[in-house]
Amino acid sequence: MKFVEFGIGNTWLVRTETELADGTEYEEKGIVGPIKYHSLYLRIWIGKTVLIIDSREGFKWSKKTRKAIKLILGLAGT
Repeated sequence: MKFVEFGIGNTWLVRTETELADGTEYEEKGIVGPIKYHSLYLRIWIGKTVLIIDSREGFKWSKKTRKAIKLILGLAGT
């Protein structure tokens, strides 16, 4: 799965994160294709709480172990 993200709080303003089948992941600066569209999402991370609004999965809340502040617009794909 690939995630192209635009926003404040990540290492770069625009990045592509790739998750491999074995569970490992890596990120690259900019948009790295090709990407087959799956969904669009907005992720708001304040402290340890993350709100995700996804075009396919709807609203989700999540708790993380570390604190951060992020505002990310992303595109999920394969």
